[in-house]
Amino acid sequence: MNLCSIASGSSGNCIFVGTEQTSLLVDIGISARQAENGLHTIDRTLPDIDGILITHEHSDHIRGIGVAARKAGMPIYGTRGTLEAVKRCSSLGKIDESLYREIRPDEVFQIGDMEILPFSTSHDAAEPVAYRVNSGGKSAAVVTDLGVYNDYIVEHLQGLDAVLLEANHDVRMLQAGAYPYYLKQRILSSHGHLSNENAGRLLCRILHDNLKNVFLGHLSQENNYEALAYETVCTEVTLGDNPYRAKDFKIQVAKRNMPSEPAYI
Repeated sequence: MNLCSIASGSSGNCIFVGTEQTSLLVDIGISARQAENGLHTIDRTLPDIDGILITHEHSDHIRGIGVAARKAGMPIYGTRGTLEAVKRCSSLGKIDESLYREIRPDEVFQIGDMEILPFSTSHDAAEPVAYRVNSGGKSAAVVTDLGVYNDYIVEHLQGLDAVLLEANHDVRMLQAGAYPYYLKQRILSSHGHLSNENAGRLLCRILHDNLKNVFLGHLSQENNYEALAYETVCTEVTLGDNPYRAKDFKIQVAKRNMPSEPAYI
């Protein structure tokens, strides 16, 4: 299995996960052209994609799905609430209704040789989910836009081989920054985004010997930067209540506007 961030940040997100037989995208919150260019770096094209897994309807996760769907005709998977919200987004243009596939949280479905488990997340969207994908005895997950984590989230992230996990903001940068008060409160709320510290604490709860690839994704352009997210998460892991140190794992920050180094698991 291959997990690769095509782009990940507050301005747009698109994650590839696939096998030799099946290719999927989690979100297309960038232009279809940028997604296509990113896919070329891992020897894929948009017509190779067997499905788009939508986490939720915010523009940084769906911006490119209209063009991509019209160009390549791939199915679009999402919860009922998400798909209804997507259909109301006039900026996406006309999308063939037959491409929509409704899924339900905590109900496994199959695309090719990949078993997909969507699970609910806490975010201010219609019916958001994260995704865990299993194939050939390997597992990867994409978990962003997570206002808060709990035992339910931790349970769904056990036994992974690779994970892309949100590390959206540094709390001090956010509090001291130029965002209006209401937006700061939204981001910090239980329906907002995961801070660097909380990303590290969540990571501590899912670490195990076979989790070898960790991507830190969905970084805020205004309230975070790569080195800070990396160092904060690594410190939480090394000093946390677990038997590991950050150097025991490959931890990388997903790039905002370009593909990151793929993880082959």
